Amino acid sequence: MLVPQAADARFRRMVRETAGGLPREFWWLWVSTLVNRLGAFVVTFLSLYLTGDRGYSASYAGLVASLFGLGAAVSSIVAGILTDRIGRRPTLVAAQVGTALFTAVLGFTDGQVAIAVVAFLVGFCNNATRPAISAIIADIVPAADRGRAYSLNFWAINLGFGLSAAVAGLIATYGYLTLFLLDALSTLLCAVVIFVRIPETRPDAPAERADEPAVGLGTVVRDSRFMAVVGLTLLIALVMQQSSTTLPVDMGEQGITSSQYGLVISLNGLLIVLLQIPLTRWVEGRSRTAMLVAAALLIGWGFGMTALAGASAWWYAVTVAVWTIGEIGYTPTLMGLVAELSPPQARGRYQGVYSLSWSLALFLGPAVGGVVLDHAGGGVLWGTCGVCGTVAALGYALLGRRSGAPAGTGAVAAVAVAAPVTAAGKAPAEAEQAPTGV
Repeated sequence: MLVPQAADARFRRMVRETAGGLPREFWWLWVSTLVNRLGAFVVTFLSLYLTGDRGYSASYAGLVASLFGLGAAVSSIVAGILTDRIGRRPTLVAAQVGTALFTAVLGFTDGQVAIAVVAFLVGFCNNATRPAISAIIADIVPAADRGRAYSLNFWAINLGFGLSAAVAGLIATYGYLTLFLLDALSTLLCAVVIFVRIPETRPDAPAERADEPAVGLGTVVRDSRFMAVVGLTLLIALVMQQSSTTLPVDMGEQGITSSQYGLVISLNGLLIVLLQIPLTRWVEGRSRTAMLVAAALLIGWGFGMTALAGASAWWYAVTVAVWTIGEIGYTPTLMGLVAELSPPQARGRYQGVYSLSWSLALFLGPAVGGVVLDHAGGGVLWGTCGVCGTVAALGYALLGRRSGAPAGTGAVAAVAVAAPVTAAGKAPAEAEQAPTGV
């Protein structure tokens, strides 16, 4: 009996160290994220719906996917500004209500132009939630716990997505309209939870705080080291985007069936659900620079190894495992870094510009990857992914080495990148307190 009791005690301690001490508002936000992803059916099955159910061409489905990504890119900036100007909660609630509305409308829409327009609006509203959610977490969670909070939020996203993908195919047998309406209903439920349970968390405006410099969108763009982080993120995001675009095409050309692809890519979500929390605890106290460098290399060359897979589904599974481990270490570490680089009164703008890198990848990734695959072949495509990961790793290493930068925004960026990862992904106190305006 002593062994089970000891194991139970270790498990309880792990849960307490991983999830304990976070504000109640965070957990309501976490529940909202999980419910939202549990109902996120439409994005996953949109291309299949357009080609299989509506009879449109694959090229048209690709165009709609790109317009969805374009809407997400535009909303990154717009939602970031609104998050700072009108508040986190109203921006988030409006974005979720808009997503629910246009998702339901999309299920009833007919005609190529109309579907394309509504898909753009769905992408716009859906991505508009990101800056607000990230800003709320940074507002309500102490710096010493932000890394854990972002890891738990990332875990909820993938847990919900994995479960929704598993049941969406079954629900689709009753008609794709059911998917659209359930997606809309779950998103509307999240809006209600946010409205009822999450208070406004936006700090006082700069005009009301003499000690805080005013920060506008131009200030964010002129923050050269932060923009360097955004650019490096774009490289990694372009690589990650290939998992749902060129990877299935290349696997199909190698004779891998769609069912095999489904099993291989499902390994991504499974590993995240199983390893996110243990790996988050393992990296505590380790160099943030080293984490970002290692993660970028794992992601880049995880995809790069795909060039050697041939017709082996097992080898594809190995490559997915490699870049998934990189993703697990990369995303929460990077989000903690971005939160620390963002002045409290401008967190929405900073998070919006950061989110833009992922949105641009969603827009550009399918087109760029498809062109390279068609005209240069899989070997060049996957080799390019490895190069992108290497360039990103070198970039993070250079940023981490510049910890002796002069005071100001650049100094905060350098110190934050070089800082060790703790339970929060916390940078030194001087980085938390240093001026970030220009």
